[in-house]
Amino acid sequence: MLASHSDDLSEKTLWISLSQIHGIGSQTFCLLLKTFGSPTNIYAAKRTQLADIVSDKIASAITLGPDRDIITDSLHWLSQTNNHLVTLADSHYPKALLEITDPPPLLYAKGNLSLLNQPSIAIVGSRNASVQGEKNAEAFAHDLCSYGLCIVSGLALGIDGAAHRGALKANGATIAVVGTGLDIVYPAKHRDLAHHIAEHGLIISEFALGTPSKPQNFPKRNRIISGLSVGCLVVEANLQSGSQITARLAAEQGREVFAIPGSIHSPMSKGCHQLIKQGAKLVDCIQDIVDELHLNNVPPSLQQPTDRSTTTENPLLKLMSYDPVSLENLVSLSGLTVSEVSSMLMLLELEGSVTSLAGSQYQKLSNTL
Repeated sequence: MLASHSDDLSEKTLWISLSQIHGIGSQTFCLLLKTFGSPTNIYAAKRTQLADIVSDKIASAITLGPDRDIITDSLHWLSQTNNHLVTLADSHYPKALLEITDPPPLLYAKGNLSLLNQPSIAIVGSRNASVQGEKNAEAFAHDLCSYGLCIVSGLALGIDGAAHRGALKANGATIAVVGTGLDIVYPAKHRDLAHHIAEHGLIISEFALGTPSKPQNFPKRNRIISGLSVGCLVVEANLQSGSQITARLAAEQGREVFAIPGSIHSPMSKGCHQLIKQGAKLVDCIQDIVDELHLNNVPPSLQQPTDRSTTTENPLLKLMSYDPVSLENLVSLSGLTVSEVSSMLMLLELEGSVTSLAGSQYQKLSNTL
């Protein structure tokens, strides 16, 4: 450790150093945290204690102590304006990612951290999108921002870039989840877009600084894109694409999956058509998503303040008291699906009617009847 830095910053360097030991992925990292409680305790543990949890090779690497070169480089990056490290122990860590089976132990971030816990929807699709496909992605992103949703995508060429641009044009929120270190912009053609997102939105990655673009990184990135979101909209995709992986992960994570149909002759429509056959919601207008996610029919920016009589009509709110209640209990009490309850809770949070607590617990606020 570098003792010259604050305790908080020194603790974060241990998260970074531990995450970069070969063989420690997100699941192993979380298992070590569950066993020892913190990176400080992990590094303080005896080799025999560590060997009960991980391989001898990993245990030996941990007992050697933090890598000073990694720490120095990371501290330099963190000292720059707008650069952040968010760990599982931080209040900024996105609650939505705590619901997935393998949350990333830490996230490198550049931009507005508050977006990590804003209700979000993923928009993904082909890198080789049609002109109409990109227009569709941009239009949907633009309009969904009007409903208070943050647009999450992967900064790739084609649909991803169009989705980010649509959000920015709406002066809305957008998060780019990338498969490289944050000191690398990939693809290079999106350098200006990446800088714009960093200034007005957020770019995040679980990968260490200096990590280049590798094919195996992108499925890992995709689970974060879907995990951050209440739903995933696939605009254009072929049958073998990363968008299909993102949609599958979204379904496994209990998120809604939406797909825009296209010409039966277009390879870029085949993936969307397959998703629709498998149960994805067919989307041909913004209202399809609005209805499925139970969003307000009038964008929040155009609405008048909600009065108390309107708020009490929400059926989910009637089931809640001022004591914390779990998402699972609300699903059981309401008879609705997990996605339906999650969507309604998202809207109630936006209205200021409920607040979310740790462990997927929710509580009605005292100013609500």
